[in-house]
Formats: sequence, structure tokens, C-alpha cells
Amino acid sequence: MTVDNSMSSGYCSLDDDSEDCFFTAKTTFFRSPQNKFTAKNATKTVEEEKPKAPTIEELKVKIENYNSKVNNCLLMKLNEDGTYTGFIKVHLKLRRPVTVPAGIRPQSIYDALKEVNLANMTEKRTSFYLPLDAIKQLHISSTTTVSEVIQGLLKKFMVVDNPQKFALFKQMQKDGQVLLQKLPVTEYPLYLRLLAGPDTDILSFVLKENETGEVEV
Repeated sequence: MTVDNSMSSGYCSLDDDSEDCFFTAKTTFFRSPQNKFTAKNATKTVEEEKPKAPTIEELKVKIENYNSKVNNCLLMKLNEDGTYTGFIKVHLKLRRPVTVPAGIRPQSIYDALKEVNLANMTEKRTSFYLPLDAIKQLHISSTTTVSEVIQGLLKKFMVVDNPQKFALFKQMQKDGQVLLQKLPVTEYPLYLRLLAGPDTDILSFVLKENETGEVEV
């Protein structure tokens, strides 16, 4: 079963209903520079600290190290072109109802194979509460962005709300505290998973309402 090919920059394959695959915005505050010299130095420092993209050999080592810690079949696979595929799990923590088509049956494997968009088959809409704290397992590529993950999840549940109303967070535990950080829509979740390792207690992904920023209705 495949998902919408319009998401060309993301990878997706679906084996069964338990493994769905689909193909925020992080706010950074800067102090106003006191002079031009400070501004130039600040810019230079940011450029110097920007991490370089890992080489294929570096990725190979990282992926082998990651897979050595996996105690199930959810391994990462490195491709010849330097991209790689793997799995992430997303916790759904939506406290408000979402908008879905009214009277539409659940999507079948046939619909997915034929790329049938059931949401377009009716203009009637209704509100629906998604199961709180449900978990969806996604098989994605290293080129899959946060934006594509959000769109894929909404499509799976036939949610017709604007994707900008939702945000993907990374959840981390540090010093006994649970920390949430909203991810930029251009971030690559699988790379974050690779860096953190397979332990979801160290890093997990959460879909929540986007509480900040302007959203078009």
C-alpha cells in the first residue's frame, strides 16, 4: 500500500494497518545587536557552528550503531545514494476535535493502492475526537520533513483541517523532567531519531495543536 505520490520529497511504504507511513515551528529569540560589529560577529559565529551534513561513511557508522541497539525488526536501512529509511512513532495528543468528512467509511487497502481520497467524496463535515495518546508507527525516509509527516497523519485519519493548525514536537527527558520542543516544518524527524537512538524514553515525537503563530482557516 502506498500513500499519495504528490509528496515527492518523502518516502512511504505501508505493510499493514498497524504500520502506517507517510511521507514546527521552532521560535528562536535574538537579542538586538548593540552595534554592527557585534552583529557581524554573531552572524559569523552562527555560520561556524552550523553542523555539516554527515558523509555516507559517517551515516553508515551511525546507522550500524543505531541498529545494534534495536531489539525488534524496526531497523534503519542505508541506500546507495546516501538516503536512508526507518521508523518513527508519533503520539497523538490532540485535545480538541478535528474536522472529518461526515458518513465516510474508513480507508481500505484498495483505496490506498488506488490513491482514492475519501475526504473529497463529500462536502459534509463533522467534528471528531481522535483517540488521546494513540500511537502511529510511520516508515519514512531521511528526506521526509515534519510538514510531510503532519500531512500524512492527517490524511490517514481523513482530517480536512488546515495542517498549519497542528505541530510536531520532540519530547525529551532530562534530569527527571519531560521537555517538549516544537520542530520546524523543514526538520527531518528520522535524522533526529538516528542521533538519539531507538530508545523512545530519550526521544519521542508528539502531534499536538499548534498554539502559536498565525493559522489560516
